[in-house]
Amino acid sequence: MQVLRCLRQTSGDKEIALSLDFSDLAREYHASESADKREFQRAARLLQSIWRTEQRYSIGELKSRKGNKVLGSRLPMPWAQETLANYLNDTIRDVVREEVLTPENSRGKLYARPRIFNDLLSSQPLCFNLFAELKRNLSLATAVMTELAPGVVGSVSDIDFEWSPGKSDPRLTGDKSAFDVYVTFKSPSGGSGFIGIEVKYHENLIGKAANTTERHLEIATQMDCFKQPAIEQLRRQPLQQIWRDHLLAGIHRIANHFDEGFFVFLYPERNVHCSEAIRRYSDCLTTDQTFASWTLESVARAIKRHTDDEWIDLLIDRYLNFEKISRYVQTCHHHQKQRPFFWVFSMQFQGLLMTQDPLNLACRNLMVFRMSQIDLCLCSH
Repeated sequence: MQVLRCLRQTSGDKEIALSLDFSDLAREYHASESADKREFQRAARLLQSIWRTEQRYSIGELKSRKGNKVLGSRLPMPWAQETLANYLNDTIRDVVREEVLTPENSRGKLYARPRIFNDLLSSQPLCFNLFAELKRNLSLATAVMTELAPGVVGSVSDIDFEWSPGKSDPRLTGDKSAFDVYVTFKSPSGGSGFIGIEVKYHENLIGKAANTTERHLEIATQMDCFKQPAIEQLRRQPLQQIWRDHLLAGIHRIANHFDEGFFVFLYPERNVHCSEAIRRYSDCLTTDQTFASWTLESVARAIKRHTDDEWIDLLIDRYLNFEKISRYVQTCHHHQKQRPFFWVFSMQFQGLLMTQDPLNLACRNLMVFRMSQIDLCLCSH
């Protein structure tokens, strides 16, 4: 049984205690996946599936060796790439076109295709949805970054995506590590600085660890911020990726003579996989001068304090408004007995349309659009 026990409002610190079974709702929105191990992962997938339906976007597919199946947190390809529907507004879509779809800008960068276009849970689209507007408005970026890193950031100079100071460069880590987001700035005294940011949303940090090289160990010694007995923990998941990115930031600062520079791990506060990993990682450090962890909620609140632009409200609603699930559960349970046959059929027929070749794309999109209208009438507040 999928239960949402405790949610925190994005507008403050008041906790809302909930005990809601949303397994039926997850099945109806094709958002029930065995790969989701924690409640946050299940809730995040459902939230993205609800968002897709609210936008009246067609449902996409998950392709695997066992065959294809519809998945509520996916958009259909190639439509998702053509429209960039995974992104919140035109400004963000313009940045994605420049950074991802322009070959000379994306060459050598490891953008995960097609997930950057069709996966609503992917952290790469989240990077653009969160930071593209800041890239276009450096005054806003400066206000936000000076609040998040007081006394360190003076003014933001630029923001880049999937950026590396030198992949496979033996002067650095010698591997292909890169920062999801890279912020360059001037310090209050005019010194050069940077922030290398790793962004997570739904991820659980579980996976096979990469090889640790002698170069990684050399950098760890040179940075002089790790407890020696902790090195063995840092070589394994779930800490290794955090460690490798921290090493990249550390040697980038040293080798390229920055006055300031640090690594940030950014994640939703309710993602227990990430919060537990950060607690363990912090215990491995002797100093946090080159490391910080920010929650997605704290960054969103900082942005919200400095702008009334609609895009940040759209981001909060899409990625952090977990209260929406409780409203949908309550409303949909109220309408459970009132749903006509065509409503139940609509949720199943979306899957049928995605798997039957004789039905053309235009017909499928029209039918799913009509079904989404019915869903929204019955399951909205």
